[in-house]
Parts: sequence; C-alpha cells; structure tokens
Amino acid sequence: MPAITAQALTKVYKTRAGLVRALDGLDLEVAEGTILGLLGPNGAGKTTTVRILATLLRPDSGRATVLGHDVVRDAQRLRRLVGLSGQYAAVDENLTGAENLWMFGRLYQLPGRTARSRAGELLEQFGLSDAADNIVKTYSGGMRRRLDLASALIGHPRLLFLDEPTTGLDPRSRLSMWNAIRDLVRKGSTLLLTTQYLEEADALADVVAVVDAGKIIARGTAAELKSQIGGERIEIVVNDPADLVQARHIISRHCVADAIVDERAKRLTAPADGGTRKLAAVIRALDEAGIVLDDFGLRRPTLDDVFLTLTGHATRLEPADGGNEAHPDHDAPTAAAVGRTS
Repeated sequence: MPAITAQALTKVYKTRAGLVRALDGLDLEVAEGTILGLLGPNGAGKTTTVRILATLLRPDSGRATVLGHDVVRDAQRLRRLVGLSGQYAAVDENLTGAENLWMFGRLYQLPGRTARSRAGELLEQFGLSDAADNIVKTYSGGMRRRLDLASALIGHPRLLFLDEPTTGLDPRSRLSMWNAIRDLVRKGSTLLLTTQYLEEADALADVVAVVDAGKIIARGTAAELKSQIGGERIEIVVNDPADLVQARHIISRHCVADAIVDERAKRLTAPADGGTRKLAAVIRALDEAGIVLDDFGLRRPTLDDVFLTLTGHATRLEPADGGNEAHPDHDAPTAAAVGRTS
C-alpha cells in the first residue's frame, strides 16, 4: 500500500481579490520508504497539499489517505503517526533547545521521562547537544531549523512532511539539513518534501512531482524528467535587455524549439542539437546582429529546464503581494499541531 494517496483534491480560498483555487484536482501517490519531492513555485499549492495530508485542513472535494487512514475521517488517529516541519522554525525562542523538545514530546503525549530521554537523543543526532541548555533566541538560523526538524521527530513518526525545510538557510546549513534528511530515509522513514529549489529536489528526492496551478503536471525521477526534454541547452545572457526579443528570434531559428526568456536575468535558454558547432553558429548570428553578450554556454538539461518547458515560467516566482501567496498557503503549520490529539 502506498504511504500517501490523493485523488482529485480541490481547495478554494476566499481572498480580498476573490476566490483562489489553490488545488484543482490534484492526484498524488508516495511509495513507503521513499522521498517524494513536490516541486513548484509560490502559490502552486504545495503547502495546501501538505496541510490537507497532515489533517490540518479539509479539502473541498477529493479524497486522500496517509498510512492507510483517511485524512478527514481518521484525522485524530493519523496525527499520532506523522510529523511535520513547516516553512518556518516552530520553536519557542524563550525556551532552551532541550525544553522545546521536551515540550513537543509532551504534546505528542509521551511520558515526561520518555520525552526527556527522546529529547537528548535528538539533540545528539542533530548536533545540538552543546547548545541544549542555551535559549533558542541565541541559535543561528540553521540550528533553529535542525531543532524544528528534531521536534517533528520526537514522536517517532512513520511519515514526515517537510515543507520547504531549507528556506532561508545558508549553503552550509542547507547541506547539513540534506544529510539529516537522507539519514531519516536510511532508517526507514517516508518523506514528502516540498521545495522550490531545483537542486534540492535533484539531490534528495527519489521521485519528483511537478505542481503548477494546483495540479500535478509531471512525475518521475529527476533523470526521467530530464530525459523527456532531452538534448543540450544553449544559454546566453545579453548585455542590453532591449535585445531580448531579437535575440530570441535568432536563437529559436537555430535551435529545435523556441528560446525561453528570463527577463530579469536577461537570459535566454533553448534546447539544441549539434553541440559546440550549434553554439558557435548562434554566437556568430548574434554578433552579426550587433547583440552584445555578457555570457554564453552549453549545458545539459536540469530540473529547471523541465519546469520551464512544462509551464513556461521559472519555479521561483515572486508572489503578487510581495511576501505571501494570495491564499494561506504560507501559513506554516507546526509539528505540535499535528502531534496533538485534541
């Protein structure tokens, strides 16, 4: 039996601007003992999906099961079996690291002595033992994220939801979190990981599901998704953004598909066959047109190319309101909210 199944999930929010369809018939399946990476931009429906699967939000229609339990009918029982780490560290800054984990253990209804013992194990596992008795407000961002992940594990969950777990972390802290996530899977956990970082999905996920506008638009291993669009990519960066339109026409004539334009980066990308010979031909044509380049190159496809090809836009889109999505898809639920049974 799959660890997670979702069929035709829909969810509509009322906002100041009107109705927003966060999920629009989303279908999903996650095999036990694997990491599924749910990849998409802000507003795609990733967090809404997690909130529904973690029993914190009811779908308007559709059905989902987690570990064989219906997320609506069996919500109370299911909360004992799963853990959740949201987009922002859900820890109390005025408590120590050890006190935070003990508190989460009690929220998961562990006996006091068991919660204290489990807290010690997790502090050691996540390299926080030396800071166990320090107030959390003195922790770095990476330490807080590790503590938040530890709090989601306090109740020995069979399945863990990680909603953009490395948002805001520096590269070193991100790699540390990746190692912790890999270790969880080696020990038999099942993970659903939402992210808008292409390299994160590539590095961690056994299977990637691409979500856009509330639907799964592609699914497969990273290698399978890349192979679907095949070939190498010509990538150029123009000096003058006014040249983007003309450059796109030139590149598209030489490549096997139209170039995709990133206006902010002044970058154009297009699939091509012929390797360096094709790149040289494109450079000559752009030079003859008087278009000055800041950079150019030939590279293999990435998950970003997959997303661009499927949707026509990049994964990391800025939301219209400048901070959060148009609906409560960024209201990060806490691990404690899942662990409570009342």
